[in-house]
Amino acid sequence: MLPSINALDARPETTGSTGTTDARADVARLPGGAFLEGRWQTADLTLEVRDPEDGFLLGQVCSSTAADVRRAIAHIHRHLHREDWPLRARRQALEKAVLLLAEQAERFANIIASESSKTITEAEREVRRCGETLRLSAAAAGELAGETLGFEDSMAGAGKIGWYSRKPVGIVAAITPFNDPLNLVAHKLGPALIGGNGVLLKPSTRTPLTGLAFVQLLLEAGVPAGRIAAIVTGPGVSEAVVTDPGVDLISFTGGPATAERIAAAAGAKKILSELGGNNATIICADADAQAAAKAVVAGAFGVAGQNCLSVQRVYVHTSLFDQVLGLVTTGTRVLRTGPKLNRATDVGPLISEAEARRVEEWVNEATAAGATIHAGGTRRGAYYEPTVLTDVPSDARVIRDEVFGPVVSILPFIEVRDAVFAANNTEFGLQAGVFTQSIDLALAIAEKLHVGAVVINETSDVRIDSMPFGGFKKSGVGREGVSHAVREMTEPKNTIINLGEPQARWQVLGGLTERTA
Repeated sequence: MLPSINALDARPETTGSTGTTDARADVARLPGGAFLEGRWQTADLTLEVRDPEDGFLLGQVCSSTAADVRRAIAHIHRHLHREDWPLRARRQALEKAVLLLAEQAERFANIIASESSKTITEAEREVRRCGETLRLSAAAAGELAGETLGFEDSMAGAGKIGWYSRKPVGIVAAITPFNDPLNLVAHKLGPALIGGNGVLLKPSTRTPLTGLAFVQLLLEAGVPAGRIAAIVTGPGVSEAVVTDPGVDLISFTGGPATAERIAAAAGAKKILSELGGNNATIICADADAQAAAKAVVAGAFGVAGQNCLSVQRVYVHTSLFDQVLGLVTTGTRVLRTGPKLNRATDVGPLISEAEARRVEEWVNEATAAGATIHAGGTRRGAYYEPTVLTDVPSDARVIRDEVFGPVVSILPFIEVRDAVFAANNTEFGLQAGVFTQSIDLALAIAEKLHVGAVVINETSDVRIDSMPFGGFKKSGVGREGVSHAVREMTEPKNTIINLGEPQARWQVLGGLTERTA
C-alpha cells in the first residue's frame, strides 16, 4: 500500500465530556487522492479539505482531468466485458463490507464529523445506517431473478416459452453531496454493485475523504479494482463524467439547477435524481402538541438543517398555535451550538461560512418583510443559531425555496384544506408530516399531499433505507431505496425459446418413444 497522502497534525485536544483525543488524528490516511485504473493516485494533490468548523487542514485530494475520467471509464468498461464477477461473489463482498464497516465505525465517524457539518453523534448514526444500507444491498440479490413470461395467452406466443432476468445497465456515475457523505454514497454504490454494474464515484469536493475511505473499504471487502473508480474534481471533470458515452446511468443527489444542467449535457442517458425538498408538517387541532413540537425541533435542526428531509414549514391549527410555538421556541433555545466533536453539542456549523451568510441573508429578508424571530437569528462564522420564525410572508425565500439551514417557520391555519394547499404550494414534493389523532383525517390529508411520502404523527424527517425514496415535481426523478434502486440500475432481459409447431413436437416425442421401446 502506498504511504499516506493526508498528513494530519495530531493535535492533542479533547472532545468535551468524553475526554476522547482529537478525532482528526483518526481521519483516514488514505493511500491516494483518487482511484482509477485499479490504482490509487498520488499526483496533483492540490484540493485542500478543511474542517468547516475552524478551517483546519485535514488533507488533500487529487485535482484530476477529463482525460482521467475517460481512462477510468474505459478501464471499468474493459473489466465488465473481460472479467466475470458472479452474483454470489458480489453478495459476499457487500456482506464483508458490513463487517469491516462495523470494525471501523469509529474511524468513519471521525472522518465524517471532521470534514462535514455533522456532530460526532450524528456521524455515528450515519455509519450505522450505512451498515444497514450495505446489508440491504447484499440481500437485494433476489431482485435480479426475474420471472417466467406468460406466452400461452398470446397469439404471437404460441409454441414459445421464455423468461426474463435483470441485467446490469453497465457503468453508473454516482454524484453525491456533502450532507450525508457516507450513507448516500452507499445508497448508490451498494445497489449498483449488487446489480453487476461498474461505478464511477464523484463525491462532494467538500467531503471527499469519506467517499474515498469507503472505496478503500469496498476494495478491502473484495470488490474488484476494475469495477470501481473515484474522482473528486478538476478542470472539465464534471462535464466529462456526465457526457462520456461509456456512462450508462447517472445517479445524482443535489439541487434542481445542477440536475437540469446534467440532463442537458448528458443526452440520452438514464438519470436518477434526488433534488431536495421544502418540507411541510401539518399539526391538526386534535394533535398531541408536546409530541409534535418535540419532533419539529428534532426534524428542523439536525445536521444544522442541511438535510433534504428537514422540517422547514410547520402549519399549526390556530387552537394549538400559541402552545406549539411556545414549545418549539423553548426546545430550540436549549439546543447547544458548538464544536462537532463535543458530545454535548446538538448543532454544529454549516458546511461553510458562505452558506451561513446565505441563511443569514434569507432570514434578514424575511424579518425586513415583517417576520418575527422567536429564537436564534444570529450568525458566528460558519455557525447559524437554530432559528424559529412566525409572520413570514408567503413569498419570502425561507418559505418559497429550500433553506438548507437551521430555520423553521411556524404558520397558523383554520381550515385543514388551507394547510394542505399551502403545503403543496411549492416547486418541491419530497415528504411531509401530519399530526392528528384521527386516522380518517390523517389518511384524507395524506391522499391530498403531493409528495413522495407522508409520515403520520411524525415530521418529514423520516427515511427508512429500504423504502422507495424520492419525490414529485422538482424533488427528483426515479426512486432510491435499495431494492428499488437495484431495479432502476438494471434492465429486464428476455430469453425466448421457439419450441416449433405442436405437430412437429409430437413427432419428436413419437420418435423418442420408438427409440425407447
